[in-house]
Amino acid sequence: MSDPSIGDPSTRVSRLSERQRMDRADLDAVLDATPLAVVAFVRDSHPVALPIGFARLGDEVVIHGSTGSPWLCTLATGVPASVCVTLLDGVLVARSGFESSFHYRSAVLFGGFTVIGDDEKDDYLRELTDSFIPGRTAELRASSTRELAATQVLAIAIGADNWSVKVADGWPEDDPEDVASGVWAGVIPIETRYRPPLRAPDCDEGVPVPASVRGMTGLSGA
Repeated sequence: MSDPSIGDPSTRVSRLSERQRMDRADLDAVLDATPLAVVAFVRDSHPVALPIGFARLGDEVVIHGSTGSPWLCTLATGVPASVCVTLLDGVLVARSGFESSFHYRSAVLFGGFTVIGDDEKDDYLRELTDSFIPGRTAELRASSTRELAATQVLAIAIGADNWSVKVADGWPEDDPEDVASGVWAGVIPIETRYRPPLRAPDCDEGVPVPASVRGMTGLSGA
């Protein structure tokens, strides 16, 4: 259970508050743009922050891993946690080091994780797989009883006021004298994209590339 003495964390952006986004659509856009998050919490009296794959499934952020993972077992007790997602979109090249920065989108979600029960676990895992590789579950065998038993699925609810989004996407804000100096300024965009797939060494050359992989990488044919 969560510790009631800790209180609720603030979701208000105090530094450059004009960059805060209040619409749920902005949160969903950040969460849906990457499969990687960082989960932070206190374990054994020490703060920890660990990266993990995740997906937003409706009004929940869902993670999974081994039932033997000590830190997932800690999260399963409902301890207060935060989930942070950050997307780096560009390098802001200003006319001074002080004004140089980044374009980014970030979201932080606060709360406690709950355990997804055995009756729903398989459905959640199928949704997770399809969120990472759209259409993949239709190409795979069903999970075995042993695999399901070895996997823990946790979810944290997205509420009305337990999240914060901050977006930096403007141009350099240089002082007039720096603008007049003739030094170049602008933005270098950063792009993350899928590259052509690599066949596993033990995968026969006669096995066609599946539709799910072709769809992610833009391949045509087999």
